[in-house]
Amino acid sequence: MVERAKVLGELFDGLGDQQQRPVAPVDRLLRVIREHLDMDVAYVSEFQGDEGIFRHVDAPGFEDVIKVGDRRSLDEVYCRKIIDGRLPQLIPDTSRENEASSMPITGLVPIGAHISVPLRMSDGHIYGMFCCLNTKADPSLNERDLSLFRSFAELTAQDLSAEREQQQEREQRKAKIGNIVDAQSFDLVFQPIFHLPENRIVGYEALSRFRDPSFSGPLAAFKEAAVVGLSEELELAAIEKALRSLEEMPSDSYLAVNASERTMRNPSFAALFQGRACDRVVVEVTEHRRVQDYNDLLQAIEPLRRQGMRIAADDAGTGYSGLYHILSLGADIIKLDMELVHGIDRDPARRALSSALVTFANQIGAGLIAEGIETEAELSTVRDLGIQDVQGYLFGKPAQATELLART
Repeated sequence: MVERAKVLGELFDGLGDQQQRPVAPVDRLLRVIREHLDMDVAYVSEFQGDEGIFRHVDAPGFEDVIKVGDRRSLDEVYCRKIIDGRLPQLIPDTSRENEASSMPITGLVPIGAHISVPLRMSDGHIYGMFCCLNTKADPSLNERDLSLFRSFAELTAQDLSAEREQQQEREQRKAKIGNIVDAQSFDLVFQPIFHLPENRIVGYEALSRFRDPSFSGPLAAFKEAAVVGLSEELELAAIEKALRSLEEMPSDSYLAVNASERTMRNPSFAALFQGRACDRVVVEVTEHRRVQDYNDLLQAIEPLRRQGMRIAADDAGTGYSGLYHILSLGADIIKLDMELVHGIDRDPARRALSSALVTFANQIGAGLIAEGIETEAELSTVRDLGIQDVQGYLFGKPAQATELLART
């Protein structure tokens, strides 16, 4: 018991304090037990049909004998016979086990000592084997070593079970987003953008609404898509659906859609606009991380901009939408974030920053839209600052296209 505690302590040493016992990496488990037992090779194999595949290997100096990804027939190795009980889990000296010594692999490696136990997963099935071997016999190996070895195999099975459960969860989450993309099982609402001098709607921003109640909101759905690697696919599906409404909108209005830099560089993005009136589209660049290469982005969208598409820098005044981002993007429109606009009538600092952005936009020839206008006081303030285009609940909540168009 003392020896087991010592080896387990070595295993988890340096992993840091955590609220729960950390799941030790399989490779670390193999290295620690191999070194403790003074063996040459340690590995974890996975059974697939009648083969064993080496998934994890710790075998310094024996890389030509065994490596990750190698396959062996279960009839060639000890595994099946150990599970069937024809070979013991602990073999200090293979020459004293007729069943082992008669197998070709014993002389081929060679295998002098061997210790192996099955890896039983949390659902009860056998994943494969947890093994150590020595090229020479080791009579010192005993039942206490086997007991410790089984403890390490149990830890490994827990780790593999956790990995498998996490992988299954990831696959389920990815399939969920994939189904939403394929079926386009989300709705679109549109929020009007008003031009104050003419007191009329000049544009509509398309916003996604997801039917799945497990998402707390649209942002949660897009974050989940990013986690499972389908953010571009979901954004493209939303844009494609939004573009279908363009023909229904008044000819003197535009459609605003949201897209990340990565999506805009995707060849499928440009393909969506073939045959569309690009001069009636504004793409709001939604970025929660820094754009890695503005040149690549600008080159990707240049053909669309030549056709009249405009680019808006979203959420100005917060996050990464700083002046450098706006300049590098060559934004046609700057959108003041609602966090900056909210309470602007009561906050001199918000007014000062907004006033500076108005001056900046005028100097570079960009339009300016104030988002999130909810009160008459906020409207009066942004109007006094010289902002001409506004968006917010004061002018209309996001609604279905048919409902909005019925009002106009």
